Amino acid sequence: MLTKLSSLKTEFSGVDFSKYSSKISEFVKEFSSRANQPGKFLNWVNLPSEQLKRLDDIYSLVSSLKSNTGVSRLSILGIGGSKHTVEHMLGINGLNINGESILFYSDVDSISFNRFLTKLGNDVLSSNYLVASKSGSTFETKDGFLRIQKMLEDAYIAQGKSLEEAKILTAKHFIAVTDKNAEKSELRRTSNENGWLGDLFIHDDVGGRFSAFDDHALFALAFAGMKKEDMASMLRAAQEISSLSLSADLELNDALKEGIFWADAKMNGIDASVHQYMGSMFENTVYWHAQMQNESVKDTLKQVAKVPDAMHHSAEAHFNPANKLVFALTVPCDKGVCKSNAEAYIGALSKSYEVTGAFFMETLETSELGLTPEAAGAMTQLRAFATCYQEIVTAIMLGKTLPEVLDSVLQPHVEFYKKNLKGGVVVPGRIG
Repeated sequence: MLTKLSSLKTEFSGVDFSKYSSKISEFVKEFSSRANQPGKFLNWVNLPSEQLKRLDDIYSLVSSLKSNTGVSRLSILGIGGSKHTVEHMLGINGLNINGESILFYSDVDSISFNRFLTKLGNDVLSSNYLVASKSGSTFETKDGFLRIQKMLEDAYIAQGKSLEEAKILTAKHFIAVTDKNAEKSELRRTSNENGWLGDLFIHDDVGGRFSAFDDHALFALAFAGMKKEDMASMLRAAQEISSLSLSADLELNDALKEGIFWADAKMNGIDASVHQYMGSMFENTVYWHAQMQNESVKDTLKQVAKVPDAMHHSAEAHFNPANKLVFALTVPCDKGVCKSNAEAYIGALSKSYEVTGAFFMETLETSELGLTPEAAGAMTQLRAFATCYQEIVTAIMLGKTLPEVLDSVLQPHVEFYKKNLKGGVVVPGRIG
């Protein structure tokens, strides 16, 4: 029998869910008929359970990469979901707080590159590099990869190595996360040809923003010191959310309730919305959630922010009666020295939002430095389901035909700028 997870609790106000009761089974049936089907881009629904089978391999690869080079830092070269999901997962799990284990590079300008090198102490040999790209030809990622590869070779040559020796030693610093099919991925071909370590891959039909449990994120968490048993607990909780999110019992299905919440606001003419996260552990969650919002809902009107620092400068707009908004607040269950003041702050926000518009609050179980693994898994998977349910609920309630593949899992318009990146002279760091 399904039961709700104790690590995540939700409270809703201002929405009459009874208006949707006759359609609940239809919403769930629509989602369920697509889940984990080839070409539907919903392969993330059961990804957590599949990844439980890979934990030994992932942790073994982490150990091998560290021993191959003798360095214990990992730089992730990737953009979008290859970066934001990892930053989010590290943050909510209380890992890499000082940037001691994991660095990121996802830019293409000289100043950003120099700042990245400064973080490495201007020593590219001091890091290993995870290159993340489904196709392996992502412009921004390839730019950084080619520059780092050349600098590594030059650094080994400066030590007196031959070019051939330098190439072999350079290869020991890299691991690829890409399509497993070398015919589809330039990066997989590069990995195979240069003898890079291991088999990490991006699963088919798992879009970047839905990939928080894919290989790149789990590898980074393991590299940063997450215990294998904690990762297993996180994945099991995420898979439990999948089961609950495919339930026709609305009292169990928080993902559908959140989807209804946001859809109800839109259908009632409220275009602007707010989702706030409380605490520094969510610093990078807001970037991941904003990516989810922009790419899936394709809506730039939602404000996703961290409080309390974003509270004072946004409150004037939030509580102006002329502005009609709906609100969500994700908060930790505080058990530490700040408990009383944190609870007072949460109480003030929730009371204010409840009288201003429709509102829901998520409360998550915590450890000392972040969420519990169970809460981290649950909240992350819940966000993905709720995003897709928003599209399904809106379409069914308005009598619109849903597309063969949900709009919320595709991103066709991103190709608009990519087509203008073709061509150019091939130099280290430049894509031809």
